[in-house]
Amino acid sequence: MNSLKDVSLVTAMVTPFDDEGAVSTDRLAGLIEHLLKSGTQAILVGGTTGEGPTLSVTEKLALFKATVRLVAGRVPIIANTGSNNTAATIEFTKQAAAIAGISAALVVVPYYNKPNQAGLYAHFAAVSEQGGLPILIYNIPARTGVALSVATALRLSLLPNVIGIKDCTGITNLAALVEGTQDHEFYVFTGEDEYALAAKTIGAQGVVSVSSHLYGRELNQMYTDLANGQISAAAAIMRQLIPKSQQLFAQPSPGPVKVALAHVGVPVGGVRLPLVLPDKVEQERLLNILDL
Repeated sequence: MNSLKDVSLVTAMVTPFDDEGAVSTDRLAGLIEHLLKSGTQAILVGGTTGEGPTLSVTEKLALFKATVRLVAGRVPIIANTGSNNTAATIEFTKQAAAIAGISAALVVVPYYNKPNQAGLYAHFAAVSEQGGLPILIYNIPARTGVALSVATALRLSLLPNVIGIKDCTGITNLAALVEGTQDHEFYVFTGEDEYALAAKTIGAQGVVSVSSHLYGRELNQMYTDLANGQISAAAAIMRQLIPKSQQLFAQPSPGPVKVALAHVGVPVGGVRLPLVLPDKVEQERLLNILDL
């Protein structure tokens, strides 16, 4: 099982579909090679960008297995197993754990139910104890309707099988998470591309990225520049990437990034309802700003 210790750039991978809307292993193979060649250091499978909510359990498990086979140990693989049902999350995490080659599970803050902090702590503790995989917490209140507090996250970080967090609540909370876990190993990732540089400068592990589908080399160069003390060079890259990253979310994700991937010769199909691809005018604006 590959460690996330030296990973700064995780790609939240889109799920490739064929022209009939079924998961395409052939297109998955091409996408994975594209990502690895452009510097992806770990792959998150079946997450929000991977249209996890519209994949069946059978499709997700097959996607996990195919990704493990195609990656062949070259980078760690994180499987999205979370839901708003604790028992179902535990059961699905166990099924993912049975696939040799999965490094960790991403477990989202339970949505819709709106549990309090005590309920959130109990949920993640149960999954970490019973799921069979190290877990990364996914805190994204804009989608879930409830936020995991920094205090609760820090309590969870002390549990042996809770190894990190993908946090989408801004730089202030990221800084508090980094500061509060200085005395033990805990991987703090931003889930927002716009904070990729800022998060790293305050001591976070790195970014779980969507724009890395297209700009993996630039993100890696930015982190290399930062490590070498070339702050101005790193900042210049980030300034160029911010408007492009924003454009990838100007329409419901992952529609824009799927359009862009097709444009650069990496076909990954369309999106599943209730999502739709950007229309022709939106696509023209997207590709003009991305400047691929």
